[in-house]
Amino acid sequence: MSTKYTIPGEFKSAVDGKCPRCRTGNMFKAPLLSFKSKKMHEQCPHCNLKYEKEPGYFYVAMYVSYAFVVAELVTACVATYILTGNLESPWLYLSVAIAVSIILAPFNYRYSRVVLMYWLTPQFKFQEKYFLKGKEA
Repeated sequence: MSTKYTIPGEFKSAVDGKCPRCRTGNMFKAPLLSFKSKKMHEQCPHCNLKYEKEPGYFYVAMYVSYAFVVAELVTACVATYILTGNLESPWLYLSVAIAVSIILAPFNYRYSRVVLMYWLTPQFKFQEKYFLKGKEA
């Protein structure tokens, strides 16, 4: 008798913050909207993948986060112009930019690391044998 299983999709696993190798274990210790959302496991609780593969590995995530912030600020400032029609007040745009940066900081922190691990690090690609670990009897 064969057991049927469904492998979760790459995008859904990334959004959920699952390990890129097994797509089962959580990368972070708490959900995104909590005070402990920045706490990250050192290893995957399911397949024991060490997330920080070398010292300073997550410094690269700063560049990904920078790209996120630039896209968010451009979007926020264009939306501010469309909604208000005000092109004269630099204080309006400055306050919107600061508010967007602060509000989206937890999102940027978490998903810059997720993007780095899922799509910018070839060593962390999905491997079905780790997904099946513990599921086979």
